[in-house]
This record gives sequence, C-alpha cells and structure tokens, in this order.
Amino acid sequence: MNALDKVLSALPENCCVIAIDGRCAAGKTTLAGNLAKVTGGAVIHMDDFFLPPSLRSEERYSTPGGNVHWERFLEEVIPYLRSGRAFSYRKFSCSTLCYDPLPVSVPPSYPLIVEGAYSLSPVFGTYYDFSVFMDIDAASQEKRIRHRNGDEKAEVFLSRWIPLENAYIDAYGINRHASLTLCGCQE
Repeated sequence: MNALDKVLSALPENCCVIAIDGRCAAGKTTLAGNLAKVTGGAVIHMDDFFLPPSLRSEERYSTPGGNVHWERFLEEVIPYLRSGRAFSYRKFSCSTLCYDPLPVSVPPSYPLIVEGAYSLSPVFGTYYDFSVFMDIDAASQEKRIRHRNGDEKAEVFLSRWIPLENAYIDAYGINRHASLTLCGCQE
C-alpha cells in the first residue's frame, strides 16, 4: 500500500484539516499534492511562511521551530481553516527574500492540507483533524536533496536546515504525536 492509500484509509470521516509534517525530502509535498487531487482539497505550504530577513536572529533560530514565521501563520491561516470561505495569505519567497506581490488564494474546499516542516508545531495548537509525520533515513534524505537541489544547496540543507528541523522534531516529539507516521522511502 502506498503512502496516499495509507492516508486515505486512515482519514476520519468529515476530515476538514490535515497537517503533514516531517523531515526534509521525505515526500510531504508530493503526498499533499496527491491527496489534494484525490479529495478535491487545497494545499497550504509551510515553505510560504519562512522568516523574512528582518526577523532572522540567532535567538530566533535557537528556539525549536523558530525559523518559521509562526506569528503570520497564526494570523493569516489558522483563523480561516474552518470558515468554509476562501481566504488568502502572503507568500514569502526564499529565492527573493521578500513577499510575493500576489497573495496565495485558498479556495473554499475541504480538506485543507497544511504541508511542510513545522506544520505540527505546538505553537499552532491542534488546528487539524488528522496529522501525518513523514520520516526518512539520513542516507535517503541526503540522496534526494542532492538530486532535487544540487550539491551546493544540499550542503546548506545538511549543515543548516536539517539540524534546525531535527531540533524541532526532537524538542516537541513531533514524530511521536502524529496520527500516522510514514516512511518517505516507501513510495
């Protein structure tokens, strides 16, 4: 049974909000996209909520999960997840280090799927009906990152971003509290 089938078979009835967290390159975005196609849902990407340069500090990064702009996610997304109405939020672009000029529009559809590292942060409370943690072993993770991002960017992931993700996962036991845990290397 593939990851999508495992999630679909485990989803509770009338599930409105699904959160998919996990390790970098474990398959979170792919799973979320496939789940949205099958269910008619919409995806909200945590990558859209990385910190703008003005908030980046060693103090912020020393807090587990501190490299996500949780204040903006709490303000621009959480209040609207169960509204049944369309809403929008500002997208932060990691490539330009600023907000995109056009907001991301989220249609009034269910389920809403929040995918990405830090989506199960306890800062957000339990806003979801069902949660998935995507795991992957270190060797497979590095191989996927090198394939996806190239060797130069992979070094940044390995030295900076993965340690921050691991600190967050360890500090809050994210992998132990999800409704379902899947291994990203079993696709």
